[in-house]
Amino acid sequence: MTQWTRRHLLRTGLAAGAALTATQCARNPAPVGTPNNPAPGPEVNTNQIKDVTLRFIGTGVSQINEIRNKAQEDLGIKLDMRALSTEENNQIAITQPNQYDVFDGEYFSLPLVVPSGNLQAIDVSKIRDFDKIVPIFTQNKFDGAPVEQAQGTFPYKVMYLPDQESKEFATEATNWATLIPFQYNADTLGYRPDLVGRTIESWAELFDAEFQGKTSILDIPSIGIMDAAMVVEAAKLMTFGDKGNMTREEIDKITDILKEQKQNGQFRAFWKTFDESVNLMSSGEVILQSMWSPAVTAVKAKGIECVYAPLKEGYRAWGGGIGLSKNLSGIELDAAYEYINWMLDGWVGAFLGRQGYYSAVPENAKKFMSAPEWDFWYEGKPASEDMVDPFGKTLEKQGAVRDGGSFAERMGNVVVWNSTMDEQVYLVQKWNEFIAS
Repeated sequence: MTQWTRRHLLRTGLAAGAALTATQCARNPAPVGTPNNPAPGPEVNTNQIKDVTLRFIGTGVSQINEIRNKAQEDLGIKLDMRALSTEENNQIAITQPNQYDVFDGEYFSLPLVVPSGNLQAIDVSKIRDFDKIVPIFTQNKFDGAPVEQAQGTFPYKVMYLPDQESKEFATEATNWATLIPFQYNADTLGYRPDLVGRTIESWAELFDAEFQGKTSILDIPSIGIMDAAMVVEAAKLMTFGDKGNMTREEIDKITDILKEQKQNGQFRAFWKTFDESVNLMSSGEVILQSMWSPAVTAVKAKGIECVYAPLKEGYRAWGGGIGLSKNLSGIELDAAYEYINWMLDGWVGAFLGRQGYYSAVPENAKKFMSAPEWDFWYEGKPASEDMVDPFGKTLEKQGAVRDGGSFAERMGNVVVWNSTMDEQVYLVQKWNEFIAS
C-alpha cells in the first residue's frame, strides 16, 4: 500500500494546481496589472458602501498604502489601516474589539484570538471565489487527495467553525470560516552573499561560529521558536516529537541552547518587524538571519545582494487572512465582504506576488501579472526580463531564477507551520527569559 506523505502530495498536488492555473488563464501579450500598466479593479456597486470607513489592524506585510489606495479607488470605501507587530495585532484583536472592524492576521494566531469571541464567523457563501482558493486552506487536499498535515498550526485545522456562534474549531469544512486567506509563503533564512562569502544551505549555519555576532533571529515567540527548532535539529543538537507542539521539556532544552548561543555572542540583534530586519541586513550589521520575503525584496530594492536561502531541511510556512470583528453589521459588514472579494480578485495577489508572496487564488493573480512575472515567481523559470518589485524597483536581472524555485518546489518542501502550542504560555515565558538573558 502506498504511503502518501504530505510532502509528496504537496509536490504533486501543488504542481498540478499551478499547471491548472497556467492552462486556464490565457496569457495577455500586453498584460494589465503590472507596475507599468496598472489594471482596473473588479467592478462592484459602490453606491451603497461609498461612505463607509473600515478600520484595519494588521502587520506591515500587507497594511500597505498602495493597497489601501487601490481599494478605496475601486470600492469607494475608506480604509483606516494600522500596521502593527504580530504580537500587538493579536493583543488588540483579543482585548480591544471596539478598536477595529477588520483583522488581518495569521492562522497560527487563531487559537489565541477565536476563543475571545471577538471575530464573527464568515459566511463562505458570500465569498465569490471561495471555490478557487488553494485547497490546502479550504479542503485539506490537492488534486483530490488528502494532504498529511505538517507540524504546527496547519491552516485547515483552524479554518472553519461548527456554526455561526462557535468559539471552537470545526474538524471538517463548514459554511463558517474564521479567516479568508489571501497570502501565504514558505519562509527561510536570508543572507548577504557578498559578506557571507559562500552559499548557505542549512538552517544550522545560523549557529556557525564563523558568523558570530552577525546573526539574528526574530523575536516573536510563536515564530522565532520554529526557526530555532529548525536550526537546532539541523545542527543535531536535539530532536522534537512535534516542533509545532513542544513539550515543556523540549521548550526547556531549546531555550537553554538559545541562551548559551546568546551568551557566546552569536546574535547581533533580535527583530519584531520586517522593517527592522531590512535595516539590520542593509547596514551589514547582520549577514545571516530569519527573514520574510518582503524584507529580502526591500534589501534587493536598495541594490544590495540578498538571498532567500533554499535550505536542505525545508521551509517554515505561514498563512494570512482577513477576519471580521464581531461588532460589524449592516452596511459596514457588506463593505467588509466586498473588500474580501476584492482582495481575492487578483490585483492584490499580483501586487504581493512581486515581493514573493503567493495568492490564495493564483489563477486570479495571474490575470494581473505579465507572463515573465508568472514564470519567475510561480513557475521557477529564469526571468525573461528584469523583475521589478510592487513599487517599480528592479529586484532581479534577466536570467535570474527565484530562490528556491517554483511554487510547487517551495510549498512542497514545508516541514512546519507557524504555531500556537498547547504550552503556549510556558513557551512565551521561556522565550522572554532567553531574550532577557
